[in-house]
Amino acid sequence: MTSHPTPDAPVDVAVLRRELLGRYAAIHVVESTGSTNADLREAAAGGAPDRTALVAGRQTAGQGRRGRSWASPTGGLYLSALFRPDGVPPARLPWLTLLAGLALVRTARGFGVTATLKWPNDLLVGGAKAAGVLAEGTAGPAVVVGIGLNVAEPPDDVEPGAGGLRPTGLETHAGPLDRTAVAVALLGELADLEERWRRAGGDDPELRAEYERHCATLGSPVRVELARDGLLLGTAHRLEPDGTLVVRDERGADHSVSAGDVVHLRVR
Repeated sequence: MTSHPTPDAPVDVAVLRRELLGRYAAIHVVESTGSTNADLREAAAGGAPDRTALVAGRQTAGQGRRGRSWASPTGGLYLSALFRPDGVPPARLPWLTLLAGLALVRTARGFGVTATLKWPNDLLVGGAKAAGVLAEGTAGPAVVVGIGLNVAEPPDDVEPGAGGLRPTGLETHAGPLDRTAVAVALLGELADLEERWRRAGGDDPELRAEYERHCATLGSPVRVELARDGLLLGTAHRLEPDGTLVVRDERGADHSVSAGDVVHLRVR
């Protein structure tokens, strides 16, 4: 009988390094930390090399978009990667967020789970949220890409995300999973996508088309909750080359959205 690691089994750093060093310059695993993003931002300021990765078994001060806290229960996978994409124009750097979402879709499908994306990077499985991404610019210039992925089913006390999205875990749909194997797959996909995107100077039409195929937001009626309590209703019309979402309102006017909470609306 094949045994599976328990949800709190540590991620095996030796396996990660064996499988991923070369695509990453350095890989670290810790049992617990406040925030992997905060740790890598500090490391970046200290000169950490391009493609440094950090994985944590849990976070005590996980960060979400727009200053929210991010629940980090045992059984999840919490990781950040530091990229210094020389040669990519600053205007293209937001695409790292979308690439992380695409890496999540590829990873989920590699374990037999059909997933889509809510712009820019929430991983949706069966209408519920399985993962989110937070990318932050830092000294260098550099970008830290943080991913929180629910591998096990989250506890009942984890609150729904923005727009009331209930949480779910990959294991709910795939059965028991080895978190080390999931980490290898996710970091590998992220490295491959970022390398290709970087070689293209931050503009790869095929990657953009792949993202669009998996983005459930495009073509959907949406409510966009903007900063400072602004609200936009319309249909998600298209993506700009820099990853900006264009929403067409009821009057036919297009609005470019670079940041905000998108809620998919049900058609009555």
